Amino acid sequence: MEPKIETSLVTVGGLRAYLARPEGGSPKGMLLLPMITGIGTQLREFADDLARAGITALSWDPWHGPSSDDTPRDRLVEMLEQLDDEAALAEHRQLLDHLFGELGCTESGVIGWCLGGRFALLLGARDERLANVVAYHPTVPGTPPPSHTLDAVEHTARITAPVMMLYPGADQLVPRESYVRLRDALDTRKTGASIVHIYPAAGHAFTSKVHQEGNPANVDAYAISWPQVIEFINATTAG
Repeated sequence: MEPKIETSLVTVGGLRAYLARPEGGSPKGMLLLPMITGIGTQLREFADDLARAGITALSWDPWHGPSSDDTPRDRLVEMLEQLDDEAALAEHRQLLDHLFGELGCTESGVIGWCLGGRFALLLGARDERLANVVAYHPTVPGTPPPSHTLDAVEHTARITAPVMMLYPGADQLVPRESYVRLRDALDTRKTGASIVHIYPAAGHAFTSKVHQEGNPANVDAYAISWPQVIEFINATTAG
């Protein structure tokens, strides 16, 4: 019998968010930081999967309303170019406060995909309350765009929580050199386990259903990685 879950769009201090949790709540929590698609259909499916695994999942809405469900990708790219690092991190901390406060979580981590994967690494360095950091194909390009005012590599070296980073070997946006810098930054840490996955034939955003169409390597990478990510989250939020 499939576990019962509760799902809803909620407002947290003026921030729109998607909440999925086991019926009655859970002491285990995760903050979800989406890819460019925002809190569209697939992000909600990720959150629902976590809720069925016994985890309260609260999803950040980077665009404050629009998502891939109703907005052309070109418009989402325009909004991405205006996304401010410090403003986004302030919103993340506000949502974490809600997880630890009203939602009753005693342990919480952060998981992000693409742009959210980069932000997960940044937040991991900024907030020591986190029980884990999961960065799925983080978008850390070789030449950072102007909007990337914070150094993801430098922040990664300061994370104290356990980290799971998943990198596609055929990433078209993030060169291997960027991955190596992130991996080496993890290696310099004195605390916090590091689990690094490499999927040699997978491409950027391999977790996206759009990118899985006609691409068996992406399908396989997602099928292998997602159950292990859920196990990592459950292990690190067990208290």
